[in-house]
Amino acid sequence: MQELADKIDLLKKEIENVTLQSETEIEEYRIRFLGSKGLVKQLMSEMKHVSSDLKKDFGARLNEFKLFAESKYEDYKSSKGTSQNNAGKKPKESSADLTLPGYPAEVGSRHPIQLTMNKMISIFEKIGFSVAEGPEIEDDWHNFTALNLPEDHPARDMQDTFYISKNPDWLLRTHTSSVQVRVMKEGKLPIRQIFPGRVYRNETISARAHCVFHQIEGLYIDEKVSFADLKQTLYYFVKEMFGGDVKVRFRPSYFPFTEPSAEMDVSCFICDSKGCNVCKHTGWVEILGCGMVHPNVLSNCGIDAEKYTGFAWGMGVERTTMMQYGIKDIRLLSENDTRFLAQFKSVV
Repeated sequence: MQELADKIDLLKKEIENVTLQSETEIEEYRIRFLGSKGLVKQLMSEMKHVSSDLKKDFGARLNEFKLFAESKYEDYKSSKGTSQNNAGKKPKESSADLTLPGYPAEVGSRHPIQLTMNKMISIFEKIGFSVAEGPEIEDDWHNFTALNLPEDHPARDMQDTFYISKNPDWLLRTHTSSVQVRVMKEGKLPIRQIFPGRVYRNETISARAHCVFHQIEGLYIDEKVSFADLKQTLYYFVKEMFGGDVKVRFRPSYFPFTEPSAEMDVSCFICDSKGCNVCKHTGWVEILGCGMVHPNVLSNCGIDAEKYTGFAWGMGVERTTMMQYGIKDIRLLSENDTRFLAQFKSVV
């Protein structure tokens, strides 16, 4: 071991004192020290003769010598290349005017869906609603059963569902009502919350419908909550969202999780109620479904339906976005065409 160590020290001193002038000398150095039959390889072959208890120390010392020899070679090689490249050449003068301002960075913008969702959330926060979110992959009980839709309920056919193939009890949520169930199960009353998020339905994609879209649902549960409270809440939202001139109408409807239930339409201001493909040439656009929370839903979530009542609603963010910005095809919102998205840079 001592003999090998002395040999490494001698070779290291030799490298420190050597001076290489030409490319030939540099190549000879490489072959002698770093080549396949060079001194570094020879020293490494001696590792088999070193006792086990000394191999760690000797290996570290040998590795240090190898790195030292390689670094000297790289230094000589780079200095020789630099000197050759610069021989007889004058440094180039830059033609760039360094006093000119730099190129401006491209400024992005918020997506119109996010702009609309932010505005909707802001409106409801002004009247005391807070935001709650939940998972997009949901189990059957939270998405359907707890909402008064048992397995054999025909209303399940109203929503074409993407099920998880490995476990059909799990699915991509069809509405953010599943988050309402989770909040109600916590039992912290009263509840006054909204539930924004992405949802999925196996629908044919067209100018008015998509299989992936966004919803904002709302829930208010307390003692003595009435349908009049629901109507006034939604009237306030529509006026704040679309302006005071928009017309509103409620139509009786059916949802298994609310009773009574209604759909709310607003006058189509894309065509000024004259008729277009967005309003199906009726002059009205349905923007949300709503109703009083069904007593069965309250009971399923552990809330006393004799003491508490509540209302809920759900609306599509894409449809509201189309109304807000006069967009006639929902597919534009998911195509990521920068020419389309660039129009919203000035929107705060």
